[in-house]
Amino acid sequence: MAAGGISADPSLSFEDYSLYSNLSDDQVLQIAIERSLDDKHYSNPNATSDVTSEATSDATSNLNPEVRHHSQNPPPAQGAAHYSSPNPPSEKPPDLKTFDGTVSTFMTGSGKRMVAYRRADGTLVHTAPEPEEEEEPLFKAIRVGDVSGVKNMVMCPGTNLMLPSKPGWLAIHQAVWYGQDTCLRVLLSAQPGTINKRTEQGESALLLAVSRQEVTCVQVLLENGADTDITNYDKETPLYKACERDSAEMVAALLNHGVAVNTRCIQGCTALQEAVAQNNVEICEMLLKAGAKHNLSNMYGISPLFTAAQTGQVATLRFLLKHGADINSQAADGATALYEAAKNVHEEIVRLLLSQNADANKPGKTGLLPLHIAAQRGSDTIVSMLIPATSKARVWRAGISPLHVAAERNRDDVLEVLIEAGFDVNAQLSEERSKLYEDRRSTALYFSVINNNIDAVRMLLAAGANPNLDMFKPLMVAARQSCIQTTVLLVKHGADVNACIPTHPTTFPAVYMFSMKYLPMFKYLLDQGGHARSCFDCCYGSKPHPPIKTTRSERDNPYFLEETQLKRGVQFCEMISAPSICRWAGPIIDVLLDYVGHVSLCSRLMEHLDSYSEWSIIKEKATSPRSLMQLCRLQILQLVVRRHVKKLPLPGGLIRFLQHGEGSFE
Repeated sequence: MAAGGISADPSLSFEDYSLYSNLSDDQVLQIAIERSLDDKHYSNPNATSDVTSEATSDATSNLNPEVRHHSQNPPPAQGAAHYSSPNPPSEKPPDLKTFDGTVSTFMTGSGKRMVAYRRADGTLVHTAPEPEEEEEPLFKAIRVGDVSGVKNMVMCPGTNLMLPSKPGWLAIHQAVWYGQDTCLRVLLSAQPGTINKRTEQGESALLLAVSRQEVTCVQVLLENGADTDITNYDKETPLYKACERDSAEMVAALLNHGVAVNTRCIQGCTALQEAVAQNNVEICEMLLKAGAKHNLSNMYGISPLFTAAQTGQVATLRFLLKHGADINSQAADGATALYEAAKNVHEEIVRLLLSQNADANKPGKTGLLPLHIAAQRGSDTIVSMLIPATSKARVWRAGISPLHVAAERNRDDVLEVLIEAGFDVNAQLSEERSKLYEDRRSTALYFSVINNNIDAVRMLLAAGANPNLDMFKPLMVAARQSCIQTTVLLVKHGADVNACIPTHPTTFPAVYMFSMKYLPMFKYLLDQGGHARSCFDCCYGSKPHPPIKTTRSERDNPYFLEETQLKRGVQFCEMISAPSICRWAGPIIDVLLDYVGHVSLCSRLMEHLDSYSEWSIIKEKATSPRSLMQLCRLQILQLVVRRHVKKLPLPGGLIRFLQHGEGSFE
């Protein structure tokens, strides 16, 4: 890039830039553009101009390219020689009154705005910096506060105060914008009819003065009879703007001139609602005395009281309650002020509303109570305040416990508060809410397990959570996530290691589907009483098995089931044949054989073991009869509860043998 952000053009060589190093950005840019156009004409010598329609154009079209270039722009070679001087001649812009072409603007790399003049055929005539907009004398005098100059121009017979300097912008607006109240008086004396004229944005001079917080100009306009109720295109009145600017002085001035106090803006908000949002009790009091209604809601059903709670404005909330505002009014979505305060974690607002007997049992459109929302936001302080005011019957009717919400969002502090308050850790989602989840989860424990939140899992289990209530068991989720700690916690608290999935029945414990790739966990589940014998039950036996049909998208899904399989339950040999698992078939079968006596391997399991030469030893292990030690181990484990094995008066080595040499995860 050249200086000033000008793109390097092939027609400008390095020598050109060195020659033109003293030129300005605009001069170099003009040269580059002209040379580019020259190259274009050389490559297309037959191009003709359609600027003129005189007969001379026909004669010109027969000229050779060199002549045509000479008549329009010099060729590159001539241009290089012509502009070798550091001060190339400048060309005057064409007269716009007679110019037949287009005028466009662009910006240089250095950020300077330029104007380009082109003929109808696109050829460049002239480029120059964009001229600055010339300010009219009257508007300039107003801007700088030249009162005498304004008077002189106003008294001049040719001055028209109704003529705007730009769309909708009159001299009176200029005076208000710059806070020139003396100039404003002069203008109003000369042309009183301009006082209520509006700008292009629909703003009257009064509204503009309020928006600019020019209090003196506001007073001048009001003294001269400005209409106080003219709105802009958003239907905002000067009073609304004064409340938005948090100016008690301007509000008082407007109220003293009889402004309408309950006018709504385009979204249905009143001046009182805006004053409440600014937490200005003084303005609120003035508005109420002037007749403002505190029960008017905007287009969303939000009242001023709701706004105070939503924005955390304690002072105006207390003021509205003192003047009889309905504490339990609901917005269009059913939310109350208490609901919104809990949602925005405004502790002081919640405390104030509860002290004034706000109803904590009004749900929003989703059926959630303020307690649910507080649990969702993770505020244990607000949750503690809401618990005594919330009916557990209403919680049950909502179909979801705040425990579910806290567990889903990993709000452990809130979870602890709710458990201590006696909320049922085994509460289940209603059927409608459970259907919102693909896995049909129902307990708070499930949420914590799937979030891999071990502390929350431990807390819920210690409080009596049942790990077997969900259709898809939390133990299966923990196994799928390879989370040993959660798996051990669940098993210790009674998780059924042999449970199946009702919608996807199997002839073996379903949890194996999610743990077979992680052999230590698989072995742990077998040690905790997992059924191993069922893995060798096969309805086909040594006969050939039918091929497993799966679609491409389901090929690697280890628990994909066909309709025929669903009727009888998927067999272990079918599950282990899934492409994503079969590579571990040998080690998995090897582990299972340690937990069974005499078994027969079906033809499919034999195929897997035959697929890898080193797995031949596993086939020998399965050959009958099994060793006496293995059979004795199984017999002892059947007679003695597994957790009591350690208490047997046997040598440590024998104890470890009975426990399959397990390495504890605990």
